[in-house]
Amino acid sequence: MPPILVSRNDKYHGYGNGQSSKFVQNDAMLVIGLIREGKIPSDNRVALTPAQCKFLSKHYTDIQIKVQTATNRCYTDHEYEQAGIEITDDLSDCSLILGIKEIPVNQLIPNKRYMFFSHTKKMQPYNQLLMQAMVEKQITLIDYECLEHRDGQRIIGFGFFAGIVGAHNGIMAYGNRTGAYQLERVHHVKDYRHLIHTYFGLKLPPIKIAVIGSGRVAHGIVEVMNLMDAQEVEPEDYLTKKYEYPVYVQLKGNDLYRHKSTGKYSRDHFHANPDQYDCLFNQYIAHTTILMNGIYWSTEMPRLFTMNELASNRFGIQTIADITDDKNGSVPCNLGDATIQDPIYGVDKITGQKTAPYIEGSVDVMAVGNLPNELPRDASRYFGEQLIKYILNDIRTGGSALIDHATILQNGKLTKNFEYLKEYAGVVE
Repeated sequence: MPPILVSRNDKYHGYGNGQSSKFVQNDAMLVIGLIREGKIPSDNRVALTPAQCKFLSKHYTDIQIKVQTATNRCYTDHEYEQAGIEITDDLSDCSLILGIKEIPVNQLIPNKRYMFFSHTKKMQPYNQLLMQAMVEKQITLIDYECLEHRDGQRIIGFGFFAGIVGAHNGIMAYGNRTGAYQLERVHHVKDYRHLIHTYFGLKLPPIKIAVIGSGRVAHGIVEVMNLMDAQEVEPEDYLTKKYEYPVYVQLKGNDLYRHKSTGKYSRDHFHANPDQYDCLFNQYIAHTTILMNGIYWSTEMPRLFTMNELASNRFGIQTIADITDDKNGSVPCNLGDATIQDPIYGVDKITGQKTAPYIEGSVDVMAVGNLPNELPRDASRYFGEQLIKYILNDIRTGGSALIDHATILQNGKLTKNFEYLKEYAGVVE
């Protein structure tokens, strides 16, 4: 079934019963441009697949889509042309430009409205020049990362497939370290369906796997755990029992954090005051073989463990798949990005220095920032469905509080929610 545009004002009729979904039309045409990804290393994902573009063009007379010609997309120019979509190098007449990763400064078109992952909300230093350029060029920026439900849950992203690929790579790395089994690289298979078939006949040894998090990334990790026939167990049993088969425990906020004074956990209070909480993961480091980290982290939050704990004899973790991939973040021995081509590096447990993987005295770390690129067509299709269902109709009907909340820049000016970025953005009072 094709995806459905969901109106947050409920101004639609059910498409699922065979009727064409029709909304109140705007007078203005929404001209969407899919940009050619310019960041190095290149990203081959797309915000909308050819089939999704065809669906939008067919069912909405006020939407027009143009695709910037590119050679490195997971969907070719020819596939878009077959879907009836215009291929062009010029997106200057587009009213909304969609990308995935950060857009190089020299490719920004002044006075345009963009949606992409800017990685600026945490004042990331490596994107400060990008933010300042967007201010100077009077750009409107809607950041995918800031599109959230009222409870703070992110609406759109690639997290599920990051979890899928990250979990696979973590299990693969442990097999490479021990020689107990071998797994093929994800990007060597055609798609997710074919990846599943590579797990048939795989027999994992009796290892313990800690899955950290409760969002889309964790859902992807758990999907792979179940496909590989690892059994879920409760935290208490994980800490006290031995098993003759592989098991995993999923640790969420309530399992991981306690208030320093009250000894309690409140999700809302924790996210507002993370520095007031201690992390409880220390009790798991002696019992865990593989750590799969899929939890959101900010600099105020306690880390899962310390570098001193890494060096201790209690530290039993041999492989870490840091899927959220924050350098020196919740996993302090994340020393920075690896690559899809070479995703694993070692970290000496005593010195904390980077080493070759799979050597004695080191822990293996998988930390890659663009994991969904190993399953780009599946990941793009999933992403586009979320974009269509929850976001595009708000834009085509004139905006919403949801869009306002995710708008970092409006015509080059910081919006109220992001005024804390003034110095970072080079805004002069």
